[in-house]
Amino acid sequence: MKSTPPRLADQPALQRTLSNRHIQLMAMGGAIGTGLFMGSGKIINLSGTSIILIYMIIGLFVFFVMRAMGEMLLSNLNFKTFADFAGAYLGPRAAFFLGWSYWLSWSVAVIGDAVVVGGFFQYWFADVPAWMPAVGMLATLFALNVLTVRLFGEVEFWFAIIKIIAVVTLIGVSLTLIATSFVSPSGVTASLSHLVDRQAAFPNGLLGFFAGFQMAIFSFAGTELIGTAAAETRSPEKTLPKAINAIPLRIILFYVLALTCIIAVTSWQQVSPIKSPFVELFLVAGFPAAAGIVNFVVLTSAASSANSGVFSSSRMLFGLANQGNAPTVFQRLSGNSVPLISLAFTCLLMLIGVLVLFIVPQVMTAFTIVSTVSAILVIFTWSTILASYIAYRRKRPELHARSAFKMPGGVPMAWLSLAFLGFVLCLLALRPDTRIALMAMPAWFIWLAIAYQLTRSRKPEPLADSAGDYS
Repeated sequence: MKSTPPRLADQPALQRTLSNRHIQLMAMGGAIGTGLFMGSGKIINLSGTSIILIYMIIGLFVFFVMRAMGEMLLSNLNFKTFADFAGAYLGPRAAFFLGWSYWLSWSVAVIGDAVVVGGFFQYWFADVPAWMPAVGMLATLFALNVLTVRLFGEVEFWFAIIKIIAVVTLIGVSLTLIATSFVSPSGVTASLSHLVDRQAAFPNGLLGFFAGFQMAIFSFAGTELIGTAAAETRSPEKTLPKAINAIPLRIILFYVLALTCIIAVTSWQQVSPIKSPFVELFLVAGFPAAAGIVNFVVLTSAASSANSGVFSSSRMLFGLANQGNAPTVFQRLSGNSVPLISLAFTCLLMLIGVLVLFIVPQVMTAFTIVSTVSAILVIFTWSTILASYIAYRRKRPELHARSAFKMPGGVPMAWLSLAFLGFVLCLLALRPDTRIALMAMPAWFIWLAIAYQLTRSRKPEPLADSAGDYS
């Protein structure tokens, strides 16, 4: 007789120890990613002032993805990760693909953050090999995450505060420079008129505008972290809606206003594609000491993003093990309810991935490669969330009817958001540095298909309709 797999409620349980302030600051910190601090310079170089439009467009669709995710997570609190509701509404294959792809996306993103940490550390110590601070960061984050979930929340809370203060300070300084028509040592006068300079909107035509979407998508990677943290959140029915509904305001503040200020002070022509425009703004303005402080903030931002990645990927691997989609050893929890084996295995692979620093010594080149891979996987994750929502509306209309946090626009908006993500995926073929990653990624999904079949052949068939199991 075939045995049925245990229900979610029978699995080893994560503890709900993250409070409202942890979730709100994690959501805000997730909205200020490494892509904003590091990658926005390249987007400005490609897209000019239309970068503002790029971030607004992507931010709009990310909001709808998060609302879809929020409705499904709150429809049944037995769902701990995206892979849970993907399995319930799309089937076990979708849960397998989504879980492992999201795990890889964060693992790759952390490697990208490590690249950034190594590069920014060289701002002060040019002779130190970039891999040394990168490895040091990974070791530190592993140690912090081993202790308790609450400590992770506290670390991310303060990381997020540093990032928020940095962006608000940059906006304040920029507005002062604009108001006083400050003239930089390079002869650029701070003025909002730079936003409407000749050819400022599309300096490289429509192709440059479209190419800007790749790095911008990576900037938003992490907004879905609040969904991964839901399993360890107190009162998710209160904290998740607050965090998700504030996304549009955060996009306007942290992206639109900050980038508007950078372009107004330095002009888009002066922004370097290989350096952080946040650091360069203070250098151009003649404040090298402040530039050093901002460099520290950007380094902290990368460490914060990596901290989120270490947390999220280890929890996803734990969830995969609970579903029978990963070895059962990854189910083990420490005395502090931390998935220790999942955490150690993930950090070990991240450490190996840092070897990319030896292969590609140019920091921005390495960052572009890993951020493109991560962006592709993030697009897949968001697309699966939307597909799950469409299936949820069809299979469980009664849950939708009872929901107090319905997705605006419903199924039509979910389809429109899916079409947009497909469009962005196609845009990755426009440039050689993103095309390589796009061409290589099918190998990952082929491997997942093979691994899924091997996994199914060694374990009992799942329940016929897992959606009904979570009612």
